[in-house]
Amino acid sequence: METSKPHTKKKWFLPLVFSLLLSTFLIFVSVFLSSNSSSFFDPSPRPAIHEPPRFVESKLRVSPTSSTSVPSIAYLISGSVGDGLTLKRTLMALYHPRNHYVVHLDLEASEEERLELARFVRDHPLFAGLGNVRMVVKANLVTYRGPTMVTNTLHAAAILLREAPEWDWFINLSASDYPLLTQDDLLYTLSTVPRHLNFIEHTSDIGWKEYQRARPIIIDPGLYSVHKSDVFWVSQKRSVPTAYKLFTGSAWMMLSRPFIEYCLWGWDNLPRIVLMYYANFLSSPEGYFHTVICNAEEFRNTTVNHDLHFISWDNPPKQHPHFLTVDDYQRMVNSHAPFARKFGRNESVLDKIDSELLGRNADGFVPGGWFNQANPNITNPNYVVRNITDLRPGPGAERLKQLINGLLSAEDFKAKQCS
Repeated sequence: METSKPHTKKKWFLPLVFSLLLSTFLIFVSVFLSSNSSSFFDPSPRPAIHEPPRFVESKLRVSPTSSTSVPSIAYLISGSVGDGLTLKRTLMALYHPRNHYVVHLDLEASEEERLELARFVRDHPLFAGLGNVRMVVKANLVTYRGPTMVTNTLHAAAILLREAPEWDWFINLSASDYPLLTQDDLLYTLSTVPRHLNFIEHTSDIGWKEYQRARPIIIDPGLYSVHKSDVFWVSQKRSVPTAYKLFTGSAWMMLSRPFIEYCLWGWDNLPRIVLMYYANFLSSPEGYFHTVICNAEEFRNTTVNHDLHFISWDNPPKQHPHFLTVDDYQRMVNSHAPFARKFGRNESVLDKIDSELLGRNADGFVPGGWFNQANPNITNPNYVVRNITDLRPGPGAERLKQLINGLLSAEDFKAKQCS
């Protein structure tokens, strides 16, 4: 028995060693082949694999402007108590099937007045058929001198971005504004204007506003109350911001779609930071958009220093402009501006503008390529859709062309951008 043990051990030892060597070899070969698989199996280089962005900000960029031959305008027309009929008139004077409209009567207006406007928008056959007029049914409380005017403007712009397919510029108006030319005049002239431009009157020379608006702190009850009241003042003062430069100007403007998207998306934090600051700023509509656009690298060179309005002010300007009358008519026309304010309700000069500048009948639309006074198909949306790019500009287009060409060709054009 003793002599057989070495022989038995020898029989299983050699196979074991062989199997271990074979396994080691196979493992080595598999590792080598996997690390060099591209060399053995695919001689062509593989494209680099780009990981998707980890943060949403990296996916957001300034949208390109549209390339359509005829632009489209997105309007906000806002009003308060007693403005229902005036707002309807302004809407009819501004209407064009190619444009988009948001109308808003603030929470101070009665429920009956807001319901009447909602019925008008809902039941009008053209508005219902084309779907380009929308009313803010859940009304906002808006304080004229407070930041709620800014939040209402941003709300309307958000609705237009979500629900309107395409538009090029956003214009904010009130029920006391009125056009001085037809929409055919406006669209025809703007068809030759670069669509990244922002028409916004602005200056960094805030002057007396530093001590009467920037340093004081106000609270707008419209931010938390359902009852309208004026802003109230806080005894504490604050210093002027150092993280960005303050700008001021007109509360009325024509802003490009890319800039509106920037204000709402805010892929950097500037629009939100500035909005929080202006929440306690008196007359914030005269500073918020101006400060954002002039502190944003993408947009500071897109400004045209004009608000496209004729407004009659005292010298120096007071809180409110003069109400315009027939005595101001020729100055309005000579200004070449497409809009004017401020008009009283049923002011007789509006009838003069309708008849001499717009060619509009009472309670009717302004004639244009899509509509003339004798057109029996005005209530047929299918007919209108076929004609919305047919523009018939008149004298108003020439006036506006002179204004815009003068602004863009001025020697100090660049110097007036965010200066």
